[in-house]
Amino acid sequence: MKLLVGLGNPGAKYAQNRHNIGFMAVDRIASDHGFGPWRSRFQGQVSEGRFGSEKITLLKPETFMNLSGQSVGEAMRYLKLEPLDVIVFHDEIDLAPGKVRLKTGGGHAGHNGLRSIHGHIGPDYDRVRLGVGHPGHKDAVPGYVLRDFPKADAEWLDDLLRGIGDGAPDLVAGDGDKFLNAIALRITPSRSSPSSAKPKPASAPQDAPAPQDERTALQRLVDRFK
Repeated sequence: MKLLVGLGNPGAKYAQNRHNIGFMAVDRIASDHGFGPWRSRFQGQVSEGRFGSEKITLLKPETFMNLSGQSVGEAMRYLKLEPLDVIVFHDEIDLAPGKVRLKTGGGHAGHNGLRSIHGHIGPDYDRVRLGVGHPGHKDAVPGYVLRDFPKADAEWLDDLLRGIGDGAPDLVAGDGDKFLNAIALRITPSRSSPSSAKPKPASAPQDAPAPQDERTALQRLVDRFK
């Protein structure tokens, strides 16, 4: 069993915030793979489903970002999981918008949701770092992540979430490269297709072979002096 956690803040006013991209990611996984309805559990919202034989629990903590670890810790203990069974989707200001990186363990880099999770289950869990860009100055970060994605970001954000839905089974199976490739295919799809392939130019026509001269040597000599 795996526990996939999306970080964000509960409530409609936060739904489209950059800080809520983790919620958006697990919502997409649930809808794309026919998971069960969301229900209240573990101080959050839970949806359950499977990827093949692997049982999956999706979790959106409703404790607000700074206390996310309370919900994650409760779910992990009840489900009898280890930290390495937990995958957390979260916003990452140190990555450009639309960029995705995977990480296991390490520090929380000042992210309040990760800081809380560290405090409850330790650092040894997997993270999916979803780039939202940086406002340029650290003092502007709180206001930046608590603002909605602008309309200009709608296209890449939708492609990113579709890619996460496509690649989620590979992520759970431990194939991070295939997961990242599924996202890349959505964000930068191949431009080539059979219909767009240019036909090869036809070969230049060759000269027809010269007709064979069937005259005898004597006839050729006679004809030469006519």
